[in-house]
Amino acid sequence: MSKVWFVTGSSKGFGRNFVQAALERGDRVAATARDIRTLDDLVEKFGNAVLPLTVDVVNRRQVFEAVQATSDKFGRIDVVVNNAGYGLFGAVEEITEQQLRDQLDTNLFGAFHVTQAVLPILREQQSGHIVQISTIGGVLAFPNLGGYHASKWALEGLSDSLAQEVEGFGIKVTIVEPGGFDTDWGGASATFADPQQQYDPLREAMAKGAEGYISPKPIGFGSAILKIVDTAKAPRRVFFGEMPTQFAPTVYQQRLSEWAEWAAISREAEGK
Repeated sequence: MSKVWFVTGSSKGFGRNFVQAALERGDRVAATARDIRTLDDLVEKFGNAVLPLTVDVVNRRQVFEAVQATSDKFGRIDVVVNNAGYGLFGAVEEITEQQLRDQLDTNLFGAFHVTQAVLPILREQQSGHIVQISTIGGVLAFPNLGGYHASKWALEGLSDSLAQEVEGFGIKVTIVEPGGFDTDWGGASATFADPQQQYDPLREAMAKGAEGYISPKPIGFGSAILKIVDTAKAPRRVFFGEMPTQFAPTVYQQRLSEWAEWAAISREAEGK
């Protein structure tokens, strides 16, 4: 049976790939964007199978109204993809308080609003799948992205707890952790802090180190997401791209080694 999707950030990038993959196989999709004119081509091609909705995920009222409109039109919601988000670039000393709050409002609270809006529907159905689009930056961190990492690490913790809370209602939760892809995430959609020259060498080293780790356009994202939402036992976490499979094991081994190295201090802190 075809599925009904609710996808945020559908105008471009990963979100557009997810929407197109679902529509092309005959599913129905509520596609949200801050400017729904960016969805005109989808409406022209797929007609009533796509419901374009104006949504800024920061606006909680807009989110709840869009979710209700989706349920009213299609009768149910099967897959929810929290994809809307952007990158904040700058050292922790450089970013402003407002930039960090804005980052959290979109990347964390946006997903939070959508999740709370859809849960009553999914619980009543006793089914559904929430897909949280995180990043490899949700489990490890790089310089110059502290604010962005803060939003995604928080999303990962929220989603891990959520998965345990809703499993009994027949609701699945999957955290997707992509590596670096050639999208607009680091371009026009991004926010950049005013740079301080003290951090210029670090930025230059990061830019040089990133060479070779940015993959081409995410052309395989559509088929990958379909496999995840169609499987009977969905993963809690899954990498998209090869880069995370190269970085994550090394970082986790370093953490395990350091915890082991300082185990005596851990016991001392407990009075042993």
